Amino acid sequence: MFGLAALVVLAAAFFFATCKVANQYERAVVFRLGRYVRTAGPGLYFLIPFVEWQVKVDLRTQTTAVEPQEAITRDNVPIKINAVIWRRIIDPKLAVIEVTDVGNSVVQVAVTALRNVIGQHSLDEVLKEQAAVSEALQSMIDVVTEPWGVKVERVQMKDVEIPETMQRAMAQEAEALREKRARQIKAEAEVDAARLLRQAAETIMQSPAGLELRRMQMITEVGAEQNSMTIIMMPSEFVEMARAIGAGAARRE
Repeated sequence: MFGLAALVVLAAAFFFATCKVANQYERAVVFRLGRYVRTAGPGLYFLIPFVEWQVKVDLRTQTTAVEPQEAITRDNVPIKINAVIWRRIIDPKLAVIEVTDVGNSVVQVAVTALRNVIGQHSLDEVLKEQAAVSEALQSMIDVVTEPWGVKVERVQMKDVEIPETMQRAMAQEAEALREKRARQIKAEAEVDAARLLRQAAETIMQSPAGLELRRMQMITEVGAEQNSMTIIMMPSEFVEMARAIGAGAARRE
């Protein structure tokens, strides 16, 4: 009876030692006496005790931060920049066999690629075309990490720090551009106003009655104001017409 119980216990221990489970997002790289034999999972799989062992790999997308790095742009401006890398293991076998530490290796590649890519772009391109710079950085990193079974899905630059002297120079340049734009808009407005005035003058010259109507409109606008006295200058034609009317009335009398 005791021997049967011991046999059951031994069988259960052997079963639990050989039976393994991998989650849906995991894979187990199995080695037999130091040689790769298969990639197991997900679900239930078995290992031969003392002969086979495993290294589990997580296939989910992982985020790796690159600490701020000093780089020099193409136009010789020193900046500090950091980035975030989204990576995913697509070949567990290569990720275990070809590289010791996948995460650290990707970071080191990213540091080198970041400096190289920044050196190929000017400061304006780094600040204004971050999407294009990030794509170039992603392609450069992906070429190196592909033999390791790692896919770089995205690279995003977070912060770009530039020297204070350069910040002041950029602020002065932006202010000068705004002032230039304001002067251009004012000059364009004056040109438009002059053109409209010329068109109005040409129209009035073609119709003298229009000039008198405009003058009467101005008198009406002035009269609407609360002024104590309004001086109206009458055209000579109106004066001569009034004299003629007065002379005719005198003759009739």
